[in-house]
Amino acid sequence: MPRRPSKPRTIRRQAQTRHDSTRTALTVPALKRAILDNLFFIQGKFPAVATRNDYYMAVACTVRDRLLDRWINTARSYYQERSRTVCYLSAEFLLGPQLGNNLINLGIYPQVRQAVEELDLNLDELLDHEPEPGLGNGGLGRLAACFLDSLATRQIPCIGYGIRYEFGIFEQEIVDGWQVERADKWLRLGNPWEIARPEIRLDVKYGGRTEHRRDGDGRLRVYWLPERIVKGTPYDMPVLGYRVNTANLLRLWKAEACECFDLSAFNVGDYYRAVDEKVVSENVTKVLYPNDSFLTGKELRLRQQYFFVSCALQDMIRLFRQRDLKLDCFHEKFAVQLNDTHAAIAVAELMRLLVDEHELDWDAAWGVTTRTFAYTNHTLLPEALEKWPLALFQKLLPRHLEIIFEINRRFLDPVRVRFAGDDDRVARLSLIDEGGERYVRMAHLACVGSHAVNGVSALHTDLLKRHVLRDFHELAPEKFSNKTNGVTPRRFLLLANPRLAALLDDRIGNGWVSQLEELRRLESQVGDPGLRRAWRKVKQANKRDLARYVRQRLGIAVDPQSLFDVHVKRFHEYKRQHLNLLHAITLYNRLRSGGREGFVPRTVFFGGKAAPGYALAKQIIKLIHAVADVVNRDEESGGLLKVVFLPNFNVAGAQRIYPAADLSQQISTAGMEASGTGNMKFALNGALTIGTLDGANIEIRQEVGEENFFRFGLSADEVRGVKARGHCPRQHYESDPELRAAIDLIREGYFSRGDREVFRPLVESLLDHDPYLVLADYRSYVRAQDEAGRAFQDADRWTRMSILNVARMGKFSSDRAVEEYCRDIWHTEPAPVEM
Repeated sequence: MPRRPSKPRTIRRQAQTRHDSTRTALTVPALKRAILDNLFFIQGKFPAVATRNDYYMAVACTVRDRLLDRWINTARSYYQERSRTVCYLSAEFLLGPQLGNNLINLGIYPQVRQAVEELDLNLDELLDHEPEPGLGNGGLGRLAACFLDSLATRQIPCIGYGIRYEFGIFEQEIVDGWQVERADKWLRLGNPWEIARPEIRLDVKYGGRTEHRRDGDGRLRVYWLPERIVKGTPYDMPVLGYRVNTANLLRLWKAEACECFDLSAFNVGDYYRAVDEKVVSENVTKVLYPNDSFLTGKELRLRQQYFFVSCALQDMIRLFRQRDLKLDCFHEKFAVQLNDTHAAIAVAELMRLLVDEHELDWDAAWGVTTRTFAYTNHTLLPEALEKWPLALFQKLLPRHLEIIFEINRRFLDPVRVRFAGDDDRVARLSLIDEGGERYVRMAHLACVGSHAVNGVSALHTDLLKRHVLRDFHELAPEKFSNKTNGVTPRRFLLLANPRLAALLDDRIGNGWVSQLEELRRLESQVGDPGLRRAWRKVKQANKRDLARYVRQRLGIAVDPQSLFDVHVKRFHEYKRQHLNLLHAITLYNRLRSGGREGFVPRTVFFGGKAAPGYALAKQIIKLIHAVADVVNRDEESGGLLKVVFLPNFNVAGAQRIYPAADLSQQISTAGMEASGTGNMKFALNGALTIGTLDGANIEIRQEVGEENFFRFGLSADEVRGVKARGHCPRQHYESDPELRAAIDLIREGYFSRGDREVFRPLVESLLDHDPYLVLADYRSYVRAQDEAGRAFQDADRWTRMSILNVARMGKFSSDRAVEEYCRDIWHTEPAPVEM
């Protein structure tokens, strides 16, 4: 039959016209019609029987249709222009709820609110109904999400690659003061923001053995004969930039079995074996961060990391070969960022794919690999610099271990020449830890296989160079740079704090939303009494909102006029929630001793999750509840002091808490926190910081001014000095009466109904070891807290400090951070998308 090209073109033009008029229009009538259409055609409901979830899904699908228009045009543009693309490999993407953020970025928040109200619905209730995808544990995953937002806003081509965990970070319940973990069933009601791509299924191999033999051309080849193959299926989510047409791609991988059901086993009555392959395969992406206290947990984590990295690299090669055939130019198309050591196995996997699957010679493949990858280090803690037992690596990834041995040999040979006789240096640089049980050092692999290595705050990068990665820095100093973290102002100010955003718009215009440095224009208005009154009004309204939420959810009445002293973050000893709690007990003791005169009313908020296997962190959560139970019911405190734990802290909770905070607790042991981003989110919302000289605190203090920051504690160098000389925590306990009184209340069972055993491990850890110098910093911390209390009593002074904090936070936008990565590491340019 003869081809008639004109007809398909006509059909495409007609389809485009229909699609423009019915699926992407932004007027209120069009949005109402779309919501009702989606309720009918997607949810299969009519209004009289529709549930809140039905309406949420209908609204979400209405918004998604408008995202898809930009998403498909973006993909088409990148394909046609062969745009250089950033690929961000991260085991975590802590996205937060999507509906509100997409309304902000599309610029249709008012229209959708009106459309929803005209349908007799409440948009706020629908926003609250949205399940949060708990695909991250804390700052690492939230930074990845901020970067995706900023890359799209800056119109940089990007693909985020990660894992579609069926159950994300656990939901935290509190039972008798103890944390109890419940499965995070975020997919239970469906996810309207994702599109499954079952036609793209990739093989991921595990176990087995390798064979070395010559092929038909006489070349020595290595063949991996795996024990098991798991299929990786991608699920795609659009990430839209703010008020631009660019919608980038987040591609999350789900593990599936090659054959999900063994009918022959079922037919003979072996029902467990019939689904065994499905269960074992799908376990790979079942849960975010399985407990790795046991070998089986370690094995599953390694399986997870390799799974998503292999899927990502195979997918990149698939996309590359749609237009190009020569993989020796792969690095010209893709710039791949390894977000911490979770993705470091990518170095060995890309070498395997290039050498074994696509037959590049080793030197060419290594050149491509090292020019493709860059590595961000996010930690100074030794336990977080991942090492895998050699035996486990051999069992799961035998071919990769061979490749790592070869990388190590080729890397160390010139090191031995350059540093002749320095065997200790060679041992420190080796990718294999030979001290006792042998381990593969993943941070070392990332350093060797990347062309750039960066830290995430000025102090962190300096400590990497001087201590953690000192030998690598001395070997190749040109690789190292600092890229201080940032946060997106769209989610954490415009969306989270609409009252403050409206005040900023009124005073300086709305350019700050995409150019955060414009906040500096606020500084000249700090002397205006009208601004300060409006500023206090906004803060008080936000505090009343949080107080109402606490009363409704927890049954605790808090005074919005009190100082809201907030400490919300992942629980870890180095983050020192117990130092804050010791101060709260000290305040309580002062009230018990009659010290009400001049006492500043204070509500101390805690929130955050402890890793399931981290017993001491969970004991700190229990102690917080025990203290709260006593303090909040004690009439002697006269309502002047309250302690509140906000359970199940997540992104949605953060958006409620940050705008209401007066004082931001950033009190980690100096030299332990790589950067922190909660410190930035609090300050951006007008909270003042009490903190150590740790992570990005140092740079925040430099920007906002020393006089607008409550600094305390030892510096990073002083911490190292104290530990080197030998630290005796009991000396601080014995010499400081207030500290001794606080610890004695805990030790003697005052907060545990006379039970002296329940908190014994925590007390003994502090008195006998105190590895994070809680007692050493206690007195300095109490003095800084007293100073903060006095400042809060002077409302006008506090308001000036708050305004200046916000005005000087322009540096801490994730937009600025990704621009620095683009300029210095990725060498990418914006690729604007035309509609």
